[in-house]
Amino acid sequence: MKDFTINFDELFAEFRPDEKVLSAEPYGEGHINRTYLVCTDDGKYILQQINNDVFPNVKELMENILNVTEFLKSRNAETLNVIKTVRGEAFFEQDGAYFRVYDFIENTVTYQSADSPEILEESGYAFGNFQRLLSDFDSTLLHETIADFHNTPKRFVNFETAAEKDVLSRLDECRAEAEFIISRKDTLRKITEGIENGSIPLRVTHNDTKLNNILMDAETNKARAIIDLDTVMPGSMLYDFGDSIRFGTSTAAEDEKDLDKVHFDIDLYKAYESGFTRAMGDSMTDEERKLLPYSAYLMTMECGMRFLTDYLQGDTYFKIKYPEHNLVRCRTQLKLAKEMQERFKIFSDVKK
Repeated sequence: MKDFTINFDELFAEFRPDEKVLSAEPYGEGHINRTYLVCTDDGKYILQQINNDVFPNVKELMENILNVTEFLKSRNAETLNVIKTVRGEAFFEQDGAYFRVYDFIENTVTYQSADSPEILEESGYAFGNFQRLLSDFDSTLLHETIADFHNTPKRFVNFETAAEKDVLSRLDECRAEAEFIISRKDTLRKITEGIENGSIPLRVTHNDTKLNNILMDAETNKARAIIDLDTVMPGSMLYDFGDSIRFGTSTAAEDEKDLDKVHFDIDLYKAYESGFTRAMGDSMTDEERKLLPYSAYLMTMECGMRFLTDYLQGDTYFKIKYPEHNLVRCRTQLKLAKEMQERFKIFSDVKK
């Protein structure tokens, strides 16, 4: 993403020329785009510089977001509202930097972790409702903003290639983690194969279903809107469910060094599952319902594999704070995946 010194007065005039900018401050905890809260004499807005290194086709990215948000509005759902430029476009480009603006959604909060099963159940309901509302949207109308994002078998190939090349000679210190992943190679294909043979329906998927991508009402703690729609693409509902479980049911942070603190909390799983399935109702197929536990294991394995791949390749994708950061992240994910595998008796013939 291009470093760009923003003149907020000039830039915001491309979206709201009749409003005067009173303040503009960095906002939120996102790691991909640069986000600012802009206050004018007439309202509040979220302005973002889009990371076009991660999302090189900004036009297709914004077409996805407009298609999904307009559909959600037609179902009377609260969602992001894209402010178009004075030329009627969904983004503004200046010297290779790309910007967009949303209305700021007032009286909402986000959570970085679940303070209670009730919060996690509400988050499950929010993402299940997102799926239900979009269940009759034609997902083939959406562009693939990141190719093969949840193609777990391809992620495994990428990992194998990184391990074979071992460009920084790091494999020896993470051989146990590499062998853990290799021993589970044949457990990673169930969803991609299901999409290919039609047993798992292709749906609109969010693909980044962390708790902090839900705006909760500040007074009632009820879900108001799903945000961060950059990775909305065609895929399986199971990707969204599994990634929520990976993130939301761990007893420790994603980069906790002490693995004795890292566990899969089955009560939090049950809370999220309850909210999610209640929201989806009969729009979920029997096959999808059967694979919910598996999807949690799969998405956790995939994330651990991605962290290890990045570590072996020299930390080129995920931001790190110290040299072993991605390896530490990998270890937490593999610990969770192992506990999920044992709890749900997934692939009990695989070496534990």
